[in-house]
Amino acid sequence: MKKQIIIVGAVIGLLATVGTAFAFHSWGPYHWARQSNPFTLKLGDNVSSAWDSVLRTASDDWTVSIVLDTTVVAGLSSRRSCKPTNGRVEVCNAKYGNNGWLGIAQIWVTGGEHITQGAVKLNDTYFNTAKYNTVAWRNLVTCQEVGHTFGLDHQDENFSNTNLNTCMDYTSNPVSNQHPNAHDFEELESMYAHGDSFTTVLSSVASRIKNVVASERSSEDSELGHV
Repeated sequence: MKKQIIIVGAVIGLLATVGTAFAFHSWGPYHWARQSNPFTLKLGDNVSSAWDSVLRTASDDWTVSIVLDTTVVAGLSSRRSCKPTNGRVEVCNAKYGNNGWLGIAQIWVTGGEHITQGAVKLNDTYFNTAKYNTVAWRNLVTCQEVGHTFGLDHQDENFSNTNLNTCMDYTSNPVSNQHPNAHDFEELESMYAHGDSFTTVLSSVASRIKNVVASERSSEDSELGHV
């Protein structure tokens, strides 16, 4: 049986809470298995034209890493379901409802640590509103959700402090937090410093998988909890 674990990833809005900054920000032990670096991860484009350039920006941003490259390819899912595909990440947008999150990233894991597939959903229920329908908000959320599918977590979980100039930072003002920063790339280098004896990138995987979810919650839902 698949077990789903919900992790509250971030609060996107104007809530005044105190969070934590992290010297290391890997998302547990999760990483893609591969035998050498850099490896190339495909991002399936299931998004509408309003999101195409944003997805390309996120892909270009993360490809700066010396351990991985991303490339945007034709999507293999529907926007509503955003079903994953083994060995890659599917990225989708739709009106997913007033559920409290702007974006959500899912990874499927085998062997307790190796990512086998991923999915990113971008919630147009919020992005169609004046508050969130900005390039800055779209860039931040897309960049962060794609980053989660590599195994990255947040650098900081206090959105009322000074921005860290990374999309992996909680914030109430996304203008300077639209892209990764040097610390994100350093963390990826650390996470992917070792080699694996097999690959989960574009490969078939074992049937036992775990579904792990990180979400970006908007101020429309002020309660922190499971989505």
